[in-house]
Amino acid sequence: MNTVTSRTVVVLAGGISHERDVSLRSGRRVADGLLDRGHTVILREPDATLLSYLESNRPDVVWPALHGASGEDGALRALLDALDITYVGSQSGSSRLAWNKPTAKVIVARAGFSTPESITLPRDTFRELGSAQVLDRVASQFGTDLVVKPAQGGSAQGVSMVADTDDLRRGVVEAYTYGDVALIERRISGTEISVGIIDTGDGPFALPAVEIEPRLGVYGYDARYNAGETRFFTPARLSPEITELAQSTALSIHNTLALRHISRVDLIIDDDGVVWFLEANVLPGLTETSLVPQAIQAAGLNLGEVYEALGEKAIADASV
Repeated sequence: MNTVTSRTVVVLAGGISHERDVSLRSGRRVADGLLDRGHTVILREPDATLLSYLESNRPDVVWPALHGASGEDGALRALLDALDITYVGSQSGSSRLAWNKPTAKVIVARAGFSTPESITLPRDTFRELGSAQVLDRVASQFGTDLVVKPAQGGSAQGVSMVADTDDLRRGVVEAYTYGDVALIERRISGTEISVGIIDTGDGPFALPAVEIEPRLGVYGYDARYNAGETRFFTPARLSPEITELAQSTALSIHNTLALRHISRVDLIIDDDGVVWFLEANVLPGLTETSLVPQAIQAAGLNLGEVYEALGEKAIADASV
């Protein structure tokens, strides 16, 4: 990743999603890395003036550091495509599919990968069929060792670990505060890891796996973004064989979901060495405590150079 021509880059951060604060931190880190590489960087919010600004000024590339629906559901990316604006990251259709966790699970399962058994529960179904009846049937089918999460969203917001029927009810209600659809999954015990995928010009490749060990046992929002709440091991404390399997699985899932440039695939390795897919992140966190930056540095790469190379890859793809 050699020095390239100085570019004008618009970094998008903030927005109105639940993950606004995380996005602002990610955007600042990306902007700083690009500034260190000598690029002209404009850090902007996705507001009502953005599209006209981009159309009038036409930067070399847009670097979205937007988490949550405002950046990962595909809508903004479709508008950038309509304006013929080059941007880093997955295209709109792939983003939309990966952003929806139940949809991504179906695609990945059909490709032959393991993912926890689950049920998708819209709020309207929960109300119309009677919450008590619905939860009784869910508990009967899946037991109560479960994870409940919003069907869309990130940063572990609205995610609950369930141990009994009271937890299940609270977890579903909590998930509905972040969206209209809850995903209820059977909980898999094992080693939680995350594998970043980047493409800096020679095709996508897996970064070192990051093992996640939360101090309180749950990798929730505070554990993700408050220093000291989680121990990270990069590379993960796995055997070489399991490490290779996890990385190849993550890379295959990245390709199966037709993601591009950068993504993060979250996995759990059970005691039998089975790799379970949890979810894929279209734009992973890039804050000072986030997993992909840790993995980039563990691979011996410079963050600013990687962010620059991802921009160059986006420009190269747009010219094809």
